[in-house]
Amino acid sequence: MDEGLAKRLYEGVRRTYSAVAEKPSDSHPFPVGSAFAESIGYPKRLLKTLPALSVDAFAGLSNVSLYAEIPEGSTILDLGCGAGLDTFIVARRTGSTGRVIGIDFSGSMLDRARRALQETDLENVEFKESPAEHLPLRAGEIDVAIVNGIFNLNPNREAIFSELARVVRPNGHVYASELILIKPITNPTLATEADWFA
Repeated sequence: MDEGLAKRLYEGVRRTYSAVAEKPSDSHPFPVGSAFAESIGYPKRLLKTLPALSVDAFAGLSNVSLYAEIPEGSTILDLGCGAGLDTFIVARRTGSTGRVIGIDFSGSMLDRARRALQETDLENVEFKESPAEHLPLRAGEIDVAIVNGIFNLNPNREAIFSELARVVRPNGHVYASELILIKPITNPTLATEADWFA
């Protein structure tokens, strides 16, 4: 992909997700919020126990934080954490002896996640702003990584895979969800940011 186009798409994705964080009730090019989270398998009773700041701006693809194996006391990376819904779920699952690091490239999403954290009693969560292809983590620091739908949104996905391989310890685990095509698209040329989300 042309470097200029890749950069425009990257910034377009950041703007779009930041807009969700700033005004989740507005119209967006993809589903957002509590009803959507329920539709992909998050139980309503669980969502009601999480900060509305996180639930209202949820824009993932699956309930990866529920099906991932999360050993108690483990160090977890939530890559592309958004407003923190999955971060808070895995923080409860790993327990007080564990640690969860939520990383996102949208400052607006992280602002919402940090405000939501203040509404919880969780003390094992931290949020960091960083691109997914340059993680501010040590090699082998992570036991389990969860990734809820960022690969298709980043033209530099090979670097993301490399970074995950670097920061997840040997014999650690990565649980990821992503949309995949089941048939070729009719016009493979992506001309606009809107096409990137189509």
